[in-house]
This record gives sequence, structure tokens and C-alpha cells, in this order.
Amino acid sequence: MKAKSIKGKSTEEIKAALEESMADGFKPTLAICFISKSQNRKDICALLDAAGIAIFGCTTNGEFIDEVTEKGSAAILLLDMNKEYFQVYFEEYPEKNYREISRAIAQKASAKFSIPAFLIGTSHSATDGEEILHGFEDIVGAQVNAYGGAAGDDYSFTGTVVFTNGRESGNAMVCIALDETKVEIKGIATCGWKAVGTEKIVTKSEGNHVYTVDDISVLDITAKYGGIENITPENDNLLIEIAANFPLQLQREKGDPIMRPGLQVDWTDRSYYTSGSVPQGSKVRFSLPPDWDVMEKVIKGVENLKATEMPEADALVVFSCAGRILSLGPLMSKELEGVKNVWNVPMAGMFSNAELGRATGGNLEMHNLTTCCVALKEK
Repeated sequence: MKAKSIKGKSTEEIKAALEESMADGFKPTLAICFISKSQNRKDICALLDAAGIAIFGCTTNGEFIDEVTEKGSAAILLLDMNKEYFQVYFEEYPEKNYREISRAIAQKASAKFSIPAFLIGTSHSATDGEEILHGFEDIVGAQVNAYGGAAGDDYSFTGTVVFTNGRESGNAMVCIALDETKVEIKGIATCGWKAVGTEKIVTKSEGNHVYTVDDISVLDITAKYGGIENITPENDNLLIEIAANFPLQLQREKGDPIMRPGLQVDWTDRSYYTSGSVPQGSKVRFSLPPDWDVMEKVIKGVENLKATEMPEADALVVFSCAGRILSLGPLMSKELEGVKNVWNVPMAGMFSNAELGRATGGNLEMHNLTTCCVALKEK
């Protein structure tokens, strides 16, 4: 399988880049598209559709090919994969029946491929990514390879979108099912945020609404361990500081901790909503702000994936949390450069609202402040 990555800040630039990529006879069949909401994604999709290219698309909080990060652009990974080896599915979930929808997709994919794997994009901030993953596991089994991310909206909080040929929605999932007997797919989800302090108990929570930790309001105990001041509704930077620098780390019996940053405060009781479920009675630790080790852990994790499971790759797709670039700033390009150099193949990615994948040695889960790297190779 041959792959090429293109980018642009207008439909005209994407058109020129697409034509240039195909000038040597390259005929892509699949486009993995990460496009800012500021771009005219419908016109860009029309270009790809006219060329007979299947589309997997998400809006973003920033996008990149290789190590160069952009804002307000389109980054597209073009693949000339055999059309018999993949199928793109697009389904809305207005009833919030996430598991039911993903089960139905998995059943269709299992009828087509003996061993299906999945690359997933979701829209709408309320989407429960873990329920989607559980739906795939229900049909294919716990060993299923499934990776992806939640679409972004340039940090505008106006609504995210996923799209494919002729369709788009702010409350849906787009999914590429791959025939694993023909296309190898391996991925890793790595965070690197270091924990601080002892394990603490979540003494009251409902789903992703965390009220108290060790019988203290979660907002107050987070502020205490983070040394955060001005804990008031008037502090516009409070949520970004909590989410990017001092997330909860949900401890697991198996695998790495799962990051659960606070995203919305309920000031009536100083509780907050996190990006995913935090069961009552579970154990958590708090986090230190990131440093160089955060990037090194991601790069070493990808290097280990190559050494142990995926010696060669044709292309690389990366879902990196929007919180990482908020915390790491210009240093983010160093992490992406390190990831790119592992296989040195065409790479495209986005800064996402959440990441879907298997933590090191763990289960399929929804992550935050995490980089999910997915390598592809046609057999």
C-alpha cells in the first residue's frame, strides 16, 4: 500500500496538492481527513468524491502531517488500499444508543471480514466512547483492534462534526472497518503525565460527574494538590489549567492509569464533570504538570510497538489530545517528530477531544491528554 499526506489552508491548495500527489499515477482509494471547521470541508470532500476516494473525516482542534502542527487547515492521508480490504460506515446516534450502533456496525463488518478492525471518529461532546468500544468488543471479542478519536471544533465549543462521502453530522460516528487478514493495524495509547501523592478514593460520583474525593469536593482537593489559586467562576483559565495540568488519574488493576480531566464545574457543590466515567469507590491520584518525560514516554512507547509488534508500516495516523498542545506548546512538534521518525512513513493526525484505544497492557478505553498512534500496513 502506498500512502501520501497532503495539507492546505484552502480548497484550492488541497486541490493542487491532490493533483500533484496523483501526477505520478498514484490512485488513492481512501482519504483520512482532519479538517478545521474554518475550512470548506464540503468542497474538499467534493474534490475527493469526484476522484472516487472514500472519505473518513473529523473536524479538529488543530491538524498536522508529519511534525508540523497547523490551525485552521486540512490535513489528509491518502491511501491506495485495495477497495476489497476496507469499508467505511457512518451512523448517527440521536438516542444515545452508542453501544447498539457500534454493535450493528461490527455485525456488518464481521459479515464482510473474518477478522475486522476499526478506525473510529466520533462527534458530539456527550458521546460515550467507551460504550462504542464495548459494542465492538461484544461482537468481535475483547481482542479487537479499535482506535480513534473524538472530533474537535477549534476550541470554540460550538459542536464537532464527522463526515464521509455525501454525509456529515454533529451527533454520529464515522468508522473504517479493515480486513485484518489483508491489512495489519497496531496502535498504542500513551499519556505520560506523572502522578503525585497517594491513592485517594472517589467517595461520591455518578458516571462522569465526580462530587467528592476522600469526602472533600473534587474541585477543592484538586486545587489543593495543584496549588491553584482564584478558584472562582470568574477565572476564565481555571478549567484549562485543571484539565491540561492537573487531571485525575483513574487507577486500574491492569494497565496504565486513565486520564480523567475536569471539563465542567458545578459551582453549587464544587463538583465537576470529567471526560469519561469515574466509578464511585474507584482509586485516583492527581497529576503533576507535564515535562520532557511526557514526550519521551510517548516516543519510547511507539518505538516499543515497532520493536515488538509492527516492524514495518505503510502509514501512520495520530490522534493527540488537544490538551497536550495546550500544555506542551511548541514542544509538541518534538513529540510528533519523534513519532514520525520511528517508521518514517507518511503521517497525518489531529488534536482531538478524546482518544480511543488500548492503554499499554490494558483494555480498550476512552482517554484524555493521550497520544494514540495507529500504524497501518497492507499485507
